[in-house]
Amino acid sequence: MFKVLKNSWALFTGIGIMMIAHGLQGNLMGVRSVIENFNVVTTGIFMSGYYVGYFLGSRTTPILVSKVGHIRVFAAFASMASLSVLIVVVFVNPVVWTIARFITGISLVSCYIVAESWLNDRATNKNRGQLLSAYMIILFLGLAIGMLLLNVGSPTSYEPFILVSLLMSAALVPILLTKRSAPKFKKIGTISMKELYKISPLGTVSSFCTGVIHSALFSLMAVYAATVNFTILEISILLFIITISGASAQAPIGYISDKLDRRLVIIITSIGSALFAFFSIIISDVSLNTFWNLNFNTELGIGKILFFIFIGLYASLSLPLFSLNLAHTNDYVPKEKFVAAGGGLQLIFGIGAIGGPIVCTLFMTFFGINGFFIFLIIFHIIISIFGFWRMTRRQTEDNPDSTFTPLPVSITPAGLQLDPDVPVDLEKNNSN
Repeated sequence: MFKVLKNSWALFTGIGIMMIAHGLQGNLMGVRSVIENFNVVTTGIFMSGYYVGYFLGSRTTPILVSKVGHIRVFAAFASMASLSVLIVVVFVNPVVWTIARFITGISLVSCYIVAESWLNDRATNKNRGQLLSAYMIILFLGLAIGMLLLNVGSPTSYEPFILVSLLMSAALVPILLTKRSAPKFKKIGTISMKELYKISPLGTVSSFCTGVIHSALFSLMAVYAATVNFTILEISILLFIITISGASAQAPIGYISDKLDRRLVIIITSIGSALFAFFSIIISDVSLNTFWNLNFNTELGIGKILFFIFIGLYASLSLPLFSLNLAHTNDYVPKEKFVAAGGGLQLIFGIGAIGGPIVCTLFMTFFGINGFFIFLIIFHIIISIFGFWRMTRRQTEDNPDSTFTPLPVSITPAGLQLDPDVPVDLEKNNSN
């Protein structure tokens, strides 16, 4: 692992710094939107701007990379991401913030594609798993650190936003100073949504619902916490717990899914997620936590500690869903189509992610602040019910080529090639 990190230090350092900035930026804007009294639906709309940019960027960036190269694309979009933060702090306006989030989304996915295709070019059959593991650790660790940086200054001041911009700019330095030549970009095909549904109906439906769930969770949890008067410290701790819990649970859940029917694991994790979301409603409801004397509204009282525990358990079951969906779909496709199937699922996930924050804020408008959890519960139940139905329609298939691989939800098809299960000669199959 040390050798892998040493050989790819520039990429890991650059993307790690960028993730710190990303972890701080989105939640900083969420807290600031509450302070500025933005309508909650308006907040959902500008938060969705990120996923629109991410979706479009994932389609257009490969074309740019093939024309101007990896380093130029990374430098250009890292600079755009830095500028988008400055726009936010200068113009406190929902329309401007929507545009800024769109720019951030298209910029970050472009940087992900560059980093992951570069890592894939350096990977061998012996170290692909190590590279992917190191990359995932860097991503989650960067996000977690960024969330803790919410405490560096008041969201109403310009200093935290300037810090985000500085970090985005700093991410450029190690990449631009690397001595290694950039790889030739390899075009990667995808399987159509219609074909994916025929191959794996549960994988397709669950990926869409997972996109809806995860985008709402990461976009609006800070908004929820700020609305119920959590302190900045409490918000940062809550977000840190979500990130770390989701990352640490991937391996054990994946191990179980390799031993059992993967559909059953998807159903159980979804039901468990719905239950812990329901417990979060109970613990945060003013009348109920007063009845049980849980002191949810006092700083780090027993009510809030239980809330943190429930949210951590929720994240540990919910966040591995993306990897479970991918592994389940791969159970029904030949090994040479793993990356194409993953690219198709990412497309479906992205479509769901665009609408997640907007629809969730409508629930928060109609059902009150805990409409946030009601929304999550409904989509987890949809996954569970559909999963039960699919188990009655088809027997499970044992595909020895398909195993669970822990993956961040931001992974692109270029990064999926780092999966040790992907054939070594995939590059030849996908290159033009």
